[in-house]
Amino acid sequence: MTSRTSPTNRPITIRRAVARDAKRLTRLVRGSGAYEGKYAAAVAGYRVGPDYIEAHRAFVAVGAGEHADRVLGFYSLVLAPPELDLLFVADEAQGRGIGRLLVAHMQSEARAAGLDRVKVVSHRPAEDFYRRAGAVRTGTALANPPAVPWDRPEFEFHIPSE
Repeated sequence: MTSRTSPTNRPITIRRAVARDAKRLTRLVRGSGAYEGKYAAAVAGYRVGPDYIEAHRAFVAVGAGEHADRVLGFYSLVLAPPELDLLFVADEAQGRGIGRLLVAHMQSEARAAGLDRVKVVSHRPAEDFYRRAGAVRTGTALANPPAVPWDRPEFEFHIPSE
């Protein structure tokens, strides 16, 4: 478990996701404001199940104290091939540095797993976030209708060894 302070000086704990988090993570994905309008279909039936959590390195950011059970965001790191599969921050928690904390935690996990880079296929509205977080644009993932009817930017995080 990692405990850090967000830029608003509110303690945030990042812990390994567990099966009982599955419904909350699914709600976070489906309720994301970044997936409204034309993007809504991409997450409408999406499910983060206990099996997914068990199979991947999934971590959640939770508040401390009275908000210790509130999921503020999460990510999932796939090791082979190395990819940041999911990264979501609750709409009401955005702009508080939680996404950056999750990225830093992911990079630490990737380093510990011996990875030197991690791919990200981004959602268009998240493109600026990944650039600010240090990812480098490497290409474009072409549309795959009907599930994803638009092209998506591809990024890569370089993971320096310590």
